[in-house]
Amino acid sequence: MRRWEEAIRCVTPYEPGEQPKGEDLVKLNTNENPYPPSPAVIARLEELKGGILRKYPDPASAELVKALGERYGLGEDRIFVGVGSDDVLALSFLTFFNSQRPVLFPDITYSFYKVWAELFGVPYVTLALDGEFGIRPEDYQRENGGVIFPNPNAPTGLYMPLDEVERIVAGNQDSVVIVDEAYVDFAGPSAAALLGKYENLLVVQTFSKSRSLAGLRVGFAMGSPRLIKALNDVKYSFNSYTMNLPAQILGAASLGDEAYFQETVDRIKETRERAKERFRGLGFSFPDSQANFLFVTHPRAEAKELFEALKRERIYVRYFHAPRLDNYLRVTIGTDGEMEKLFEFLERYLEKYSG
Repeated sequence: MRRWEEAIRCVTPYEPGEQPKGEDLVKLNTNENPYPPSPAVIARLEELKGGILRKYPDPASAELVKALGERYGLGEDRIFVGVGSDDVLALSFLTFFNSQRPVLFPDITYSFYKVWAELFGVPYVTLALDGEFGIRPEDYQRENGGVIFPNPNAPTGLYMPLDEVERIVAGNQDSVVIVDEAYVDFAGPSAAALLGKYENLLVVQTFSKSRSLAGLRVGFAMGSPRLIKALNDVKYSFNSYTMNLPAQILGAASLGDEAYFQETVDRIKETRERAKERFRGLGFSFPDSQANFLFVTHPRAEAKELFEALKRERIYVRYFHAPRLDNYLRVTIGTDGEMEKLFEFLERYLEKYSG
């Protein structure tokens, strides 16, 4: 190894879901919303003139922050925006997890947490989910340098009731507790309801799932003014212009169309519940997901083999080659038509296991 190579930071990167090309496919592998963005977003996009692209965007993203504050009933000093929730979460690791005590997160969870911890040199301990893939709040009542977990969790889709979330937050008031709510709009109440009680709580959400804007990369955090100021200080220390101007403008437009947002969320939830019945009828089992995906396993059909068979049919789902997960597939909830194509294939495929 040459001397300069010895100084290179070596990490095992996060592996994003495959982005297949072409139109003739069913894409159920990256938890995108199958419906288009709000018509208000499309109308605003058509109004934008190319001239805005020659200017730097507003470093404070004021238009978007104002719209978020109005939507969630918070002061603008309690909102932080970033380039997707991944950007917000990575900055949060960098900002808040700086003690020598380990950060705590589940052993089965969003795999980027471990990547960021190792990239930034943050000590961490993973805590095992229970036998039903649930997070045990009592496990997080121990000394730590911070806590982070998704709710609903990924890839299981299980939603933790708000009183259990509060147990974790209340029991760790000497640490920052981050609740990653990428999928909460498909589930129950947000931990944002606890922000008035706990200054150590940061709630992170995204426009990528429920608002059909994964391509714009809009994420945000809600927290106490002290936490938000700290995040902004770190952001401005290396890149003031992180969010592009179209994302700021179109993100604000999305927040102005609550009726469309609720309509598409409800459609996905209804399709999800019908999909649960179809999967059960085919012999699959799964945690009771409250997200926009299901985490399914079959007693006879091996997950890796099924994943490859689906892929040959241009039906894409997510497979995780990891302990406790390697006989499961994560299936995004698509349109009713996309789900019907999936189930038609599964019915044919599983015939070889009948009888």
